[in-house]
This record gives sequence, structure tokens and C-alpha cells, in this order.
Amino acid sequence: MRVMAVDPGERRIGLALSDETGVIANPLTVLLHISRPLDAAAIAQLAVENGAGRIIIGAGLDDEGQLTPQGRRANRLAEAIRSQTEIPVILWDEFGSTQAARSARAAMGVTRRKRQGHLDDLAATYILQTYLDAHPSTTLRMPD
Repeated sequence: MRVMAVDPGERRIGLALSDETGVIANPLTVLLHISRPLDAAAIAQLAVENGAGRIIIGAGLDDEGQLTPQGRRANRLAEAIRSQTEIPVILWDEFGSTQAARSARAAMGVTRRKRQGHLDDLAATYILQTYLDAHPSTTLRMPD
């Protein structure tokens, strides 16, 4: 089963998609934030078009496991997506996703100047990969 991840930001929304086995996360695209209902509709449509069976939303959590202000915004986006589709939508801790995306760009040999651009799709990829790694038996589908 394919799984889609969303890294919601104030200006851009990063999206990532797993392979069909639900093992490897790959960047999908970056959407420009318009409004919560329009963003939710676009995310739900992309999930359907790409055959996603689950949508993971990166949400910030504090040291006590409670949603941060950004996490509460992610939760509202998750609710808006749920109103647009029957695909299950799950909040997932996004801790470290932006730093991991920066590190990935550096490891790929991207020059410091070119690393200044957005990292939203790479952050979504990191969020998705951490989810897939933590849930191998729930995403992996064995062939018939």
C-alpha cells in the first residue's frame, strides 16, 4: 500500500509518497499554501491519483507529547483532509524533519548557496520514512 506524507508549512506544503510496498519514501511535490479547504482538497486529490491508502500529516509535538501551535495547525489540516476523503489520515511527529532535510541536501553534495531553497518535499520524505520504519508490518503488503 502506498502512503502519502504531508509536511504542512505556513507558505508551502511538502508531499512525499511511498513505493507500492510501503517501504521507501520519495519526494512527490510541493504545493503553495492557499487556504486550508483548498489545500485539503488538493492533498486528497493527489492521494487518490497516486493510490495512497493512508495519509500521514507531520505535526510538531512538545516535550510532553502535546501538539505545539504548528502541530495544532497540522491537526486542523488533517481534519479538513478527513472531510474531503475516506482515506485514513494520521498525525505523526515531525521532530527533526527540517534538520534531516538540510543534512540530506548536504550529503548529496548540494552547495551551501543552493541549499537555501525550500526543503518541504524532503522534510515530508523524512516524516514518511520515519513512519514507514516504525510501522513495517502495517504498510507492507505481501503479494497474492
